[in-house]
Amino acid sequence: MVEAGAERVSDGIHTEPTLSTGKTYRLNLICFGSGSARLTVTPESKETPVPCDQSLIQQRLTADKPVRIDVNGTKGSSGMIAWQIDAI
Repeated sequence: MVEAGAERVSDGIHTEPTLSTGKTYRLNLICFGSGSARLTVTPESKETPVPCDQSLIQQRLTADKPVRIDVNGTKGSSGMIAWQIDAI
């Protein structure tokens, strides 16, 4: 495990993990509650929907450049978001 945490959907997740260049990682993300959130990983800037129905979202990360992870709840969403980054 490299980094992990849990936040309220209303607060979101905003982190810049320290990842080793050239290594590959897996981001695991799950939301419990109601509504949904949006995951954005920069530099890719691809937005991924995150339903707050306990579905597991996984995304592969390659640390070629600094990475920023943002998860923002949509209007009216509530609950908790748990996340973990693991080296592969």
